[in-house]
Amino acid sequence: MTVVEADGHYVEPFVVKNLFIYSGETYSVLIKADQDPTRNYWASTKIVSRNSTTPNGLGIFNYYPNHPRRYPPSVPPSGPRWDDVAPRMAQSVAIKSHKDFIHAPPLTSDRVIVMLNTQNRVNGYVRWSVNNVSFNMPHTPYLIALKHNLLHTFEQTPPPDNYDHKNYDIFNIAPNVNATTSNSIYRLKFNTTVDIILQNANTMNLNNSETHPWHLHGHDFWVMGYGNGKFNQSIDPKNYNFVNPIMKNTIPVHPYGWTALRFRADNPGVWAFHCHIESHFFMGMGVVFEEGIEKVGKLPTSIMGCGESKRFLRP
Repeated sequence: MTVVEADGHYVEPFVVKNLFIYSGETYSVLIKADQDPTRNYWASTKIVSRNSTTPNGLGIFNYYPNHPRRYPPSVPPSGPRWDDVAPRMAQSVAIKSHKDFIHAPPLTSDRVIVMLNTQNRVNGYVRWSVNNVSFNMPHTPYLIALKHNLLHTFEQTPPPDNYDHKNYDIFNIAPNVNATTSNSIYRLKFNTTVDIILQNANTMNLNNSETHPWHLHGHDFWVMGYGNGKFNQSIDPKNYNFVNPIMKNTIPVHPYGWTALRFRADNPGVWAFHCHIESHFFMGMGVVFEEGIEKVGKLPTSIMGCGESKRFLRP
């Protein structure tokens, strides 16, 4: 398969045997039908990142006039190993903007937020966290709360911009797996450039780190780089891709690795940024950004009704 597009942006074409797609991503590929036309061929899908007993999904790549249900003579492909991270990282690194459609990123950023991805316990329950804080959704929507000055409906202490990267061991289970919860949000200065560093780590299971596909609402971002191990805040930014970084809205952070992205906070509103494995989001792996809220116009009464916004609901 020749990959030509990702998340709505043209990529410099590259060929893959297996295409790794993470929840929330989109791709376009070209396939040249130049094989023996007297038979059909298998297409297969497989779960990776977690060991699974789910059987592979199978489809038939049909060469007319063969019957579309005529089984191919070969054995269906087994697919890549679920725990083989190297080819997944290689695909991520290979995705670059097409030379005719490059959107140059800002050369510097105004703010850097490092987000440690961890699995934790909160009151005995398994949760997912960012910088040891597990996200809870408030009853009153943020957009309404901010526009109508209902700031008491969510916590005002901002989430942390970093973690103890000097002492935290990303390769082992944390000595203390307990986390706190919060529904506070990041307040971004409008039209500034923000860097997000997604740092993966060991879960609460020995020798285990999972893939998390992070999705940003309201923006596309530049993918500045990937790496294995712990992100070095003084060295790794020197290797960012300023030449042809792809723009996306969903990006994986690989096991025991890091992903760096950059975006402009230029879309007035309140935007979620979260792991697109939906259970992980609802178990706390997400944050919310506010930017330019004063530029948002009057909210329609039809969106009112949740939490303290009920008072503004008009039939």
